[in-house]
Amino acid sequence: MLQRIQSLYLLIAALLVSLLFILPLAELVDKGGLLYEFNVLGLFAKGGSEMVVQRYWPLMILSLLILFLLLYTLFQYKNRIRQIRLSSLIVFLLMSQVALIYYTVWQTDQLMSVTHVMKLSFTFPLIASILLFLAIRGIKKDENLVKSIDRIR
Repeated sequence: MLQRIQSLYLLIAALLVSLLFILPLAELVDKGGLLYEFNVLGLFAKGGSEMVVQRYWPLMILSLLILFLLLYTLFQYKNRIRQIRLSSLIVFLLMSQVALIYYTVWQTDQLMSVTHVMKLSFTFPLIASILLFLAIRGIKKDENLVKSIDRIR
């Protein structure tokens, strides 16, 4: 039953989370003018060649967990209660991810004495959370419809 609107919400949320692995979340510039890019995989020095400055394993693992749970939730359409619970858990994990991203950028800013600019992709977890709230609402409507039909029988 992948044609339900909440399934589309879950799919779009999964696409937004997967884009976090490609797009930069923030750009950092040090006093010497060297440009760094920060995404969920780590901090990369930009210049002639891309060089890994630091990996952020907790952020990477959390992002992979969120992506896996989103895809798992998408295919749990026969068990609507499980979908609601997993979606609620994912919303909590997405908010934790936003906090961890901001804390990591802030900490890097303090340690390396750089200035940072947050990119548009920083809002992707927030947009995914909104989509998950819409999906939860649609799943609850389906569950209430099934319960009302069972009462009629």
